[in-house]
Amino acid sequence: MENKGAILMQRYELGRLLGQGTFAKVYHARDIKTGVSVAIKVIDKEKILKVGMIDQIKREISVMRLIKHPNVVELYEVMATKTKIYFVMEYVKGGELFNKVSKGKLKEAVARKYFWQLISAVDYCHSRGICHRDLKPENLLLDEHGNLKVSDFGLSALAESKRQDGLLHTTCGTPAYVAPEVINRRGYDGCKADIWSCGVILFVLLAGYLPFHDSNLMEMYKKIGKGEFKFPNWFAPEVRKLLSKILDPNPNTRITIAKIMGSSWLRRESVKPKINTEDVKEVAPLDVDAIFVSTTDDRDSVRELKQEVGKPLNMNAFDIISLSSGFDLSGLFEDTSQKKEVRFTSNESASTIISKLQDIAKCLKLKIKKKDKGVLKIEGCKEGRKGAVCIDAEIFEVIPSFHIVEMKKSNGDTLEYHKLMKNDIRPALKDIVWTWQGEQQQRQLPEAEQQCREETQQQSSTDQGLLEASP
Repeated sequence: MENKGAILMQRYELGRLLGQGTFAKVYHARDIKTGVSVAIKVIDKEKILKVGMIDQIKREISVMRLIKHPNVVELYEVMATKTKIYFVMEYVKGGELFNKVSKGKLKEAVARKYFWQLISAVDYCHSRGICHRDLKPENLLLDEHGNLKVSDFGLSALAESKRQDGLLHTTCGTPAYVAPEVINRRGYDGCKADIWSCGVILFVLLAGYLPFHDSNLMEMYKKIGKGEFKFPNWFAPEVRKLLSKILDPNPNTRITIAKIMGSSWLRRESVKPKINTEDVKEVAPLDVDAIFVSTTDDRDSVRELKQEVGKPLNMNAFDIISLSSGFDLSGLFEDTSQKKEVRFTSNESASTIISKLQDIAKCLKLKIKKKDKGVLKIEGCKEGRKGAVCIDAEIFEVIPSFHIVEMKKSNGDTLEYHKLMKNDIRPALKDIVWTWQGEQQQRQLPEAEQQCREETQQQSSTDQGLLEASP
């Protein structure tokens, strides 16, 4: 049991209880080293194991690790012991947006600001293949500056969880905010369902009450299914037009987020909040399975820290040796899944490697050209979220029959780069790759790498001899 003033994992001092549910409690806490306030969600492993919520918790961790946006509550780290899981999150001390709305309708300019921030966050989540599925004022927090933060991704869904028909089939969310296609249980597009929920939230912000409400739940569902609601007389024509397109019961004709963001009501320059997404750093998803198999004592922790994407490493003897099977030491120092560059070794000649890369580019309809000596630039033809993905492939010769190739993202969205590498480029390179950095393979060292190791060991012995001989 966590007590106020207790020191958690020798790093955080626990404060007051902020809230609790059936399976978790959320505490205010202070980072002892930095003094920064955080919120720590404490989840009881035994309880979630009993009710089969393991996949939901894993999904929540994976989703929150994918999102880094100014209007989404940030997950700093995840820790685990034998009995508990700890989410260390951004502390948002302004409380729920629900508390503000419960006092009555908001001014139009204020509602516009919150709605813009909500739509910006939801658009970003959708670009990552993430649907929230439980958007409501209770899950929208406000920071000390009055900025909105989306929270609680416990019911969220990743794109991979969709069936072959491309639709979700789990009925979830809060009844008053749920889209009609979710209620119908015929499968639904999670992104379109989120847009409906955003529309209900906008109505609530401007009206102070729900558009679909009835003491009889079935009657309320009927109203939602038909899209039956009335506008208050103070709603401006622009707002009515926008909400009619958002609260369209037909998901196929419902307005898209791009068109919402381009609507005249939302884009009034005098009040439109400006969100700088250029500084948003992207984080690759992590493997969360270890959190549930941890045998660590409760006095210690298994910690998964968010790490900044590192700079490219110099190709010294240590790096070359660390690429070989049985000598991969990268796990001690960095999380390679988060890096914007990957490396592989090859026994093929430089000309063969270049030819292979050219063939792959042609097959995938990518542009390819030589930049400098030993560097190829591979460029996507499609515009992504941050422009076309560009990859620089640099070839390092160790000896004529052994090369190291570094493939680094030079432009575009990091997630799109990872998908292109994982789904298309890496499989196509399998004929010339000896091993990728960080992968363990039970294979014999190639002659080139064996020679490299022997030369390194010989140089190490020579250096040791010089040290012993020095006065």
